[in-house]
Amino acid sequence: MPASAISPLRRLFANALATALASALLPCAAVAGDSWPSKPLHLIVGFPAGSSPDLTARALAEPLEKRLGQPVIVENKVGAGGNIAGEQVARARDGHTFSVMINGNLTIARLLNPAVRYDPVKDLQPVSLIGVAPLVLVAPAGAPEGRAFLEAAAQAGSRWSYGSPGVGTVGHLGMELLKSRSALRPEHIPYPGYPQVFNAIQGGDLQLSMLPPALAMAQVQAGKLRGVAVTSAARSPLAPGLPSLKELGVGDFDLEIWNAVAAPKAMPAAHVQKLAEAVSEIVRSPEMRARLAAQGWQAVGSSPEGLALRIRQDVTALGRIIREQGIHAQ
Repeated sequence: MPASAISPLRRLFANALATALASALLPCAAVAGDSWPSKPLHLIVGFPAGSSPDLTARALAEPLEKRLGQPVIVENKVGAGGNIAGEQVARARDGHTFSVMINGNLTIARLLNPAVRYDPVKDLQPVSLIGVAPLVLVAPAGAPEGRAFLEAAAQAGSRWSYGSPGVGTVGHLGMELLKSRSALRPEHIPYPGYPQVFNAIQGGDLQLSMLPPALAMAQVQAGKLRGVAVTSAARSPLAPGLPSLKELGVGDFDLEIWNAVAAPKAMPAAHVQKLAEAVSEIVRSPEMRARLAAQGWQAVGSSPEGLALRIRQDVTALGRIIREQGIHAQ
């Protein structure tokens, strides 16, 4: 064979060998590229230690560590009703930061306060719904039950008052939503917190309020408040024996509080999906269901798409009330 032909043959053989080696290594490279998480995860909570979101986050952390193979570090970034944490998560670019948030931080935060420095819809992405709970419409212990109470409230008009722990809270927005879909017209009186609302109802200064079931049902079962109805579309195991407002004739009423896992918009979709599958599986386990029930939540666990749907529904329903009545958080 002429010497001039040897060099091209050698090059052809070398190229073929390189291609074969690269093909053989591709599966290994793909596995290496999919090895997320590759370092400790930071789970941000916008509320103090011992709060409901904090307890939920810490209940998730240990099983997530086992499932994902990396430490999950819970960090409390307290302030502005959870919005400081929301901003930190929205700006995270490390691919290993996510959050447990309440529904307001993922939906209407910026509608209530234009100064909030992140957009829940544009800067965060849904991962998984954790738990839901209705609000409980409560009244003084001696008030009539069910439909009779709603009729009395409608007749009283603005002579009756309702209390909430502040302007823009879910108890405030829930009552305004009820007013928009019924004949009730009670005046709003904001209080510093739930204890003051309890005292005002028991003292006769307020005639009604919407409270989380974990707080309301203890007072109802002790005979200190009357449970009228729940705000979910159907009855809730968190408030045994109480009808829904829809059942009492308030049409198209479905309002729940909820918490969820959210991630920065910058987190790759494949990693969000992996995190969502882990969280959803953990939340639906019998052990986690029991822990959430003890905290006043009905466990759900969802896909990112399921949480996205819940976010859109809340933004539509509560956003309209906020805009129509010019409500701004104080």
